[in-house]
Amino acid sequence: MNANTERLTVVEKVGYSLGDLAANLIFQTLVTFLAFFYTDIYRIPAGTAATIIFVVGLLGAFVFTPLVAVLADRTNTRWGKFRPWILWTAVPFGVLALLAFSTPDLGERGKVFYAAATYTLLVLVYAANNLPYSALSGVLTGNMAQRNSLSSYRFVAVMVAQLVVQSLLLPLVLILGDGDRVQGFHNTMLLFAAVGTVFFLITFSTTRERVVPTQEQKSSIRQDLADLGRNRPWVVVLLVTILVFTTLSLKGGTYVYYFQYYLDEAAMAGFLQDVGFNGLIAGLNSLLTGIGLTGFQWPEDATTSAFSLFNAGGIIFMIVGIGFSKKLADRFGKRDVYGVFLFIATLFMLAFYLFPPDRIGLVFGAQILHGFFYGITIPLLWAMVADVADYSEWKNNRRATAIIFSAILCGLKVGLSVGGALVAGILAHHAYDANLEAQSPEAVAGIRLAVSVYCSIPFLIAACLLFFYKINKPMESRIERELAERRAGQPA
Repeated sequence: MNANTERLTVVEKVGYSLGDLAANLIFQTLVTFLAFFYTDIYRIPAGTAATIIFVVGLLGAFVFTPLVAVLADRTNTRWGKFRPWILWTAVPFGVLALLAFSTPDLGERGKVFYAAATYTLLVLVYAANNLPYSALSGVLTGNMAQRNSLSSYRFVAVMVAQLVVQSLLLPLVLILGDGDRVQGFHNTMLLFAAVGTVFFLITFSTTRERVVPTQEQKSSIRQDLADLGRNRPWVVVLLVTILVFTTLSLKGGTYVYYFQYYLDEAAMAGFLQDVGFNGLIAGLNSLLTGIGLTGFQWPEDATTSAFSLFNAGGIIFMIVGIGFSKKLADRFGKRDVYGVFLFIATLFMLAFYLFPPDRIGLVFGAQILHGFFYGITIPLLWAMVADVADYSEWKNNRRATAIIFSAILCGLKVGLSVGGALVAGILAHHAYDANLEAQSPEAVAGIRLAVSVYCSIPFLIAACLLFFYKINKPMESRIERELAERRAGQPA
């Protein structure tokens, strides 16, 4: 191989990160609002909508993603292995995102078929776009410090997309639809699709693959899979990915119940007033209506407003934490930084069990601190996956970047599915009844355990697993140095 390990420019880092911002405008919308869109906007029965989402999700995890990995690792063009996939999928991704959130009147059975077809195609194109995009981070440079920097840029973009979707999408739907949610969703997704397509094209045009396999490298799919099985760091990262995304899905799905049934609504209303949130919304509405636009139609009840502000605060401080990630990883190594700060972030998550229902400030403070310390870990997991690809090449003299990333992405989807299922399972175990305005003490206790103790268990296991991940700072340097020497002596 021939690896050019020169520093990545800021333009290349920003250009690469815009690809994840584009993808996450759609991905975060799917994760957060697709079920709501199907049931409340397109009026598909809830059970049917759940079946579509679950079955297509399995296709994406265990069919589309491995298929794209095999094809991407064997793609050879003048643009490289992975960059062309971003170019080829940029426009189809935007078009299918818009179609998936459109509402043609096709009758009851026609709507189900339309939803299943458009979502399946969108998930297929998402896999064809996002897997090569993720694998691209492993071949832009062989310099591990530069990968740390690249991951920081990338995940700031991810957090920006998450902030936009989780905090601003519903107000955007109301504004862009002038109160009509059907038209609002269509116009919002049209905006996201247009922005995303442009950003993908920027990613393609500003990046360059530097870590290039030699022409002599040939390996079968069976050999690639055998290499994975012998790659202990990959096994550890896969298990950590499953556990981390199990927690993210579990806590993301249970926080809303914590706000709805445990925290005191009057205390939340007082907190919003004291911190100036109500005045901010009133001032924004005055500005918008003063220039002839529709007002910012934020939910009026204190619980929903507090929950939205809670999510926004956590995301903003995750972005702040990401800013510290590179320097810490460069000095101490990704493994140690990831493990230490994942453990610290878990402590603030555990604290949610202790807070009285009227101490809203403590709840927000714990969320901010959890977001900051967890933010430090966010870029490191994916940088570690790229290091695992280097480790496999270093050990086996063969590089299969995409298949390593595909397996990790499968783990991510498994974690999201397990965490989502645990939400319903834990609530059922603790006698939660959706028909009651006020839950029983047993159900409330279960909700408190879910957002604190139960959510913390996978994080703590993941932190312990890192003791078995052998790529510490000295080994990072050794792998980087020896691969550079090996590539320098081989023809491209």
